[in-house]
Amino acid sequence: MSRTRYRVVPNGSVWQLRREQASLSNHSIKADAVDAGRRVAKANQPSQLIVHKADGTIEAEYTYGGDPYPPQG
Repeated sequence: MSRTRYRVVPNGSVWQLRREQASLSNHSIKADAVDAGRRVAKANQPSQLIVHKADGTIEAEYTYGGDPYPPQG
């Protein structure tokens, strides 16, 4: 089963929560976008939340549901 990927990305003067290329919501504060992303990702497991920095690089990744531990390999 594949994971649905959600991203918090900068978009001009706002932070945008996206699923694939579709915009789900816009937030003026990054923390609000991350909170919204966590709620959506937890509600739609298995999923992954990828948080980007203002320069577009990845800051953090969170996985929800079906994450095998210990990892194989």
